[in-house]
Amino acid sequence: MAPEMLFFCPMKTIQTPLLINSNEQLATLCQQLANSQWLALDTEFMREKTYSPQFCLLQIATTDCVACIDPLEIESLDPLLDLIYRTDIVKIFHASRQDLEIFFNLRGAIPAPIFDTQIAAPLLGHADQIGYANLVKALLNIELPKTHSRTDWSHRPLSPEQLTYAADDVIYLAQIYKAMSEQLTKLGRLEWLENDFEALTQNSLYENSPELAWNRIRSAWKLKGDSLSSLQLLAEWRETQAQKSNRPRNWILKDDALFDIARQRPDSIDKLKRVRGIPEQTVRRQGEAILDLLDAATKRAPIPAKTPQKTSKKSAEKEALLDILMSVTRIYAEQEKINPTTLASRKELERLLNQPNESTLLNGWRKSIIGEKLLHFLDGSQSLSVKNNKVILEKTK
Repeated sequence: MAPEMLFFCPMKTIQTPLLINSNEQLATLCQQLANSQWLALDTEFMREKTYSPQFCLLQIATTDCVACIDPLEIESLDPLLDLIYRTDIVKIFHASRQDLEIFFNLRGAIPAPIFDTQIAAPLLGHADQIGYANLVKALLNIELPKTHSRTDWSHRPLSPEQLTYAADDVIYLAQIYKAMSEQLTKLGRLEWLENDFEALTQNSLYENSPELAWNRIRSAWKLKGDSLSSLQLLAEWRETQAQKSNRPRNWILKDDALFDIARQRPDSIDKLKRVRGIPEQTVRRQGEAILDLLDAATKRAPIPAKTPQKTSKKSAEKEALLDILMSVTRIYAEQEKINPTTLASRKELERLLNQPNESTLLNGWRKSIIGEKLLHFLDGSQSLSVKNNKVILEKTK
């Protein structure tokens, strides 16, 4: 197949993107993209019935072209993955966590460097956690259809409408990236995002270690001693079973059932059957294994569970101080043309007061833009005053 048939220029044609589903097509595409400085990427996947997401489609675009690649039909994606994992090519995503999980599952590592348009958007005045469709509307004044938002991407063949819908996710992403990078460079803010983007490439974010699975159970802190140790062993067992069978962990045992087993610690199959929420077939097939885990739990000390902090009622003085810090934040947000709640939420301001070592305001780009300035205000180096009905910040003498 001729190279020009593999992908098309969205600015010059309304042709339906072709689905690349052979090793030969993929090799040609990789040759054509070899000199790219960046790639806009998106994935389509299904995970309702599996532990790991089922990778169904990969969309890729540059300024000139777009291609849809079928991982269910192509024997090996290695040539394309080699390209994507090159460190001299920036990978562009929107809300990248789930997409990056796909790549981690493929190669056990995250492709870097990356640029996430959802993370970058607030630095240009857009809402925090803005959705892709809303960002396309805001920057390009284009309304994206929602026709195939709930489609089954594992079903073949994919229709021309599905391919067009999927391609739009990277066609406009490429355009958004160009506009964003130019604006951020002009404002001197591109470097502000380096730490945030680098944090997304840490492998630990995507690893599901069975021995740490109990941390996902919100009520774990309520248990002590053998019950907590039981929950930790049960959660580890369930995670391992889910990974081996590639089934959702809640299909094996739901959190509530896991918690109740650990709390009640039944010592027989008959008592296990009485625990609410355990399917009969689970008792029949896994009952003895569960009882063995409960017995083993008595022979090991539990990992201490962190008790959530109680939210105490704030004093009128503390509320007033938070109100003042919000006012200071709004002043700096207006200067930087950034949404105030993106710059510093009230919750983060409270954390700055109570637990400064855990505050995001003293890390990354927020540290110099707002965090350090709030500290100056708190130590009395700056003060608020009103002049001509306008609130201003000024240095104290």
